[in-house]
Amino acid sequence: MLIEYVDKAMGKAVYDKLEDSSFSGKTPQCPGVIAFGETLYQCQKELRPSLEGWLIVKTRHGDILPIIGGRSICGQSL
Repeated sequence: MLIEYVDKAMGKAVYDKLEDSSFSGKTPQCPGVIAFGETLYQCQKELRPSLEGWLIVKTRHGDILPIIGGRSICGQSL
């Protein structure tokens, strides 16, 4: 269930090419989740652990997590 949630969030990630030809990536539904990389692939690889860390911190603090792609972190389809 967690992997599916992360996969759905990664599928909604937004990437930008920066002036120095590197990339930034973020998941708009998860404020503060951002990553950078020299290539798009590298940026994507960095974004996943950033998102996973964000999820750990949010759940430890009891924060409400966003529903992404009709999927909540509890595994309930909406």
